[in-house]
Amino acid sequence: MKKLSARRRHPLAALVVLLFALAVTGGLYAAFAPADKAQADTTAQSLAIKEGKQLYTTGCASCHGTGGQGSPDGPSLVGVGAAAVDFQVGTGRMPMQQPGAQAPKKPVVYSQAEIDQLAAYIASLGPGPAVPAEEAYNPEGADIAKGGELFRTNCAQCHNFTGQGGALTGGKFAPNLDGVSDKHVYEAMLTGPQAMPVFPDTTVPEQDKRDIIAYINTVNSDDSANPGGLELGGFGPVTEGLFAWTFGLGAMIAVAIWVAARTAKARKS
Repeated sequence: MKKLSARRRHPLAALVVLLFALAVTGGLYAAFAPADKAQADTTAQSLAIKEGKQLYTTGCASCHGTGGQGSPDGPSLVGVGAAAVDFQVGTGRMPMQQPGAQAPKKPVVYSQAEIDQLAAYIASLGPGPAVPAEEAYNPEGADIAKGGELFRTNCAQCHNFTGQGGALTGGKFAPNLDGVSDKHVYEAMLTGPQAMPVFPDTTVPEQDKRDIIAYINTVNSDDSANPGGLELGGFGPVTEGLFAWTFGLGAMIAVAIWVAARTAKARKS
């Protein structure tokens, strides 16, 4: 009887065994499941880079070099990042039809899937800005008034007060921002295409970029009030007043001269 009592299991033994089994199962899952997911992500990324390299060799290497190192016809793409590719190719600026002072916006050649593959390949050449997530450039709830202040301080010198664009030196120009997608506006600030300076998050934080995007969308919308009448590129009432003074006064002088000439002719006859 004493031996049987000695061999009797402790009441908590079953609980200990159960907890041990759960711990082992959780450990095995943590060890193998994330590794499988990471391996799948790596494989998909490698495939995207491979496909992107093929697209690059066909449509981009003639100007930017076989390895993105650049050539006399195109700058180096090492370190420009995926965001620059998404902007340039996603707006049709690349590939260019012919070398020039600036690549204009035109119909997009590649599908979004192909653009993503090109971006993956260019990103593999060197670190650079990644394509922003939607929450980064979504202007919902942004401060439109603050965005206007930031835009007038940093952007209006080239893009006009309402983003209508304008001419620059050397045959370059600041494009019209009306109708440009929120993502592409954000990527332009992030990468600095053409003659535009770069505005990284350290200079213009993510929230400030959203405020600027909200201002651009508002000032160019049909709901935006325009008490000045003919906007003349959005330069404001001073420009409109100068236009009215110059051409309006000139028209009145011309009419006065015409009336005087007709009156004098009538008197002679």
